[in-house]
Parts: sequence; structure tokens; C-alpha cells
Amino acid sequence: MDWTKQIARYVIVMLLQVLLFNQLQLGGVCHPYVYVLCLLMMPITLPHSADMIIGAAAGLIMDVFCNTLGVHMAACILVMFIRPYLLGAFVNDKDRLTEQIHLRALGMEAFVKYVVILVVVHHLVIFLLAAWSWSHLGFVMLETIVSSLITILLIIGYNALRYK
Repeated sequence: MDWTKQIARYVIVMLLQVLLFNQLQLGGVCHPYVYVLCLLMMPITLPHSADMIIGAAAGLIMDVFCNTLGVHMAACILVMFIRPYLLGAFVNDKDRLTEQIHLRALGMEAFVKYVVILVVVHHLVIFLLAAWSWSHLGFVMLETIVSSLITILLIIGYNALRYK
């Protein structure tokens, strides 16, 4: 694993998120959080504690730039907690996943399931915590569906182009 490439990708994606994607709010319901791509593509060989720390750091950075007081941090920690178990459910031979997770490593079906589940969980936590009320559940679900769909398409598109 070339950590310089991983860190460079992380910095570029975070900059794109802060400078571009955070400014896109289509109709007030579309908030693509593509920075989750960095978390989803982390190597499976990292210790679970390192996953959690990386998730907390990514969430903290987004919270600072979005002024969201721990919302992104909670979502990222949950995603990184669930991730190894989800990979274990979709991949029988974890030994081949020594490098980062991507479309070619998992196969199309497993990769799409993996991305969809983790992105929806991530977005649902963010929008539920941001609303902080069950009275807005309909709007939270709309935000989650629309934002997740756009984020998923961007992540799968990136992987299809990069790892064809």
C-alpha cells in the first residue's frame, strides 16, 4: 500500500468536498458527501481501532468545515465500525483484499451493495442528527434518498473509470 497516494487522494477528495460539493445544494435536498469515498476504500488490513480513528478524523475535519458539531464524526465512526463486518458478509476470501477496496477487488455486485449500504447509513445518520427531531422524518428520508443516490453514482462512476 502506497500511503502517499492514499493521503494525496484523501486530501484531494476532502478539498473537493469542502470547495465544490458542500456548495452544491440542489433544491435543498441534495447534499452529496463524496468524502465518504476515502473511508470506503481504506485497506481491510488496518486494525479496527485505526479504522475508527481515521473515521473520527475524517468526520472531525468535515464538522469543522460544515460547522455541524459532531454530526459527520458520528456518521463516519459508525461507517468505519460497520465496514469490516459488511465486507466479511460480501467477501469470502478477505486475504485478497490487502490493498484498498475498489470495484475490481470486490466485483460489481458486492461493491455496489457495499457502497449503497454504507452511504445510506452515513447519510441517514447525518440528516437524522442534523434534524434532531422525528417530526421532520419525511424530509430526512427525502434528503437521505436523493443525497445517497447522487453520492453512490459519483463513487461508482469514479471507481468504474479508475479501476476498469
